[in-house]
Amino acid sequence: MAGALNFIRILAVAACLALCFVGSQVLPANAAGTVPGFSLTPQFDLTGKAAPGCRLFIIAAGTVATPQNAYSDSGLTQVLPNPLTCDAAARLPQWFVSDGLIKLRLTNSAGAQIFIGDNLLVVGPSGGGGGGGGVIDPTTIFQTGAFMQFYGTGILTGWVRCNGRTIGNASSGATERANSDTQALYAYLWGADSNLVVVGGRGASAAADFAANKTLALPDCRGRVVASLDDMGNSAAGRLTATYFGSSGTALGAVGGAENQTLTIAQMPAHFHSASIFDPGHTHSNNAITGSTTTGGGGFPAGSNGAATISAAATGVRVNSSNGLDTTNSAGGGGSHPIVQPTILATTYIKM
Repeated sequence: MAGALNFIRILAVAACLALCFVGSQVLPANAAGTVPGFSLTPQFDLTGKAAPGCRLFIIAAGTVATPQNAYSDSGLTQVLPNPLTCDAAARLPQWFVSDGLIKLRLTNSAGAQIFIGDNLLVVGPSGGGGGGGGVIDPTTIFQTGAFMQFYGTGILTGWVRCNGRTIGNASSGATERANSDTQALYAYLWGADSNLVVVGGRGASAAADFAANKTLALPDCRGRVVASLDDMGNSAAGRLTATYFGSSGTALGAVGGAENQTLTIAQMPAHFHSASIFDPGHTHSNNAITGSTTTGGGGFPAGSNGAATISAAATGVRVNSSNGLDTTNSAGGGGSHPIVQPTILATTYIKM
């Protein structure tokens, strides 16, 4: 029965498309930017019964689940929710999309799939009229999961900010966006990065977690520069390594680096400090000097190299047996220094 209904639906769509190409004398022109059989039309489940509360997901053709905007007007200015929800009579609202091909997935109110079809032809120019020109839907240019930087701070239609907050369905209480239109991004991120936290724990699938009102954390780009993976399908280039980056350079979503650094002695360049005070003639008692008691030049006891060192009471002072004292004292505060590259700030978004 289910297979027969789907077959009838496909035949109906194909027949309507064929008639539309014959001419307006055969069939009245369809509304601009529509797909026959769905706009203002009751929908039925796999048993042939009306399906009130059913949902129609409008998806970019040729993709798994990349949402494409639908509009309540043929000028494509008033964005509708995605998915669309059937009313109590199982009827979908009137909707329009941009010219070209579209993918549609219809589920019942519980999320069970009723119909799915890809590369369905959108009938009529989306902008209306007979000129054949269409209006470009800007939400179809990027695929789900694409990054974009925008010179602003607010909310953008079809995008969410990569701020480490959460997404989920309308009942989830997600902190960045709680809406059904986040489902495609939720599913994508759930599968792409297992380190992104699902509040309440990961279940059997992204669809199950989404339906269970669980929230999913977004990538956190706050104060970070986005860099390319060190391998990207090739062997690792060794330009980002755990030694200096602080994390694996080949793990999606790994974070590393720092705003500042404090140098250790081992990280400083090899160098010498020297200062001389000429002292040609007086002597020091032996109890203030370490080393042998043999007197060297200038009246100081000589060591194996002709020099002697003043005891711990005079730390940092070295006695030169020929001309006096070389003194090197501690200097510098040991504080951190900035290592931030020249930077301008904007907001990073990810496509739903």
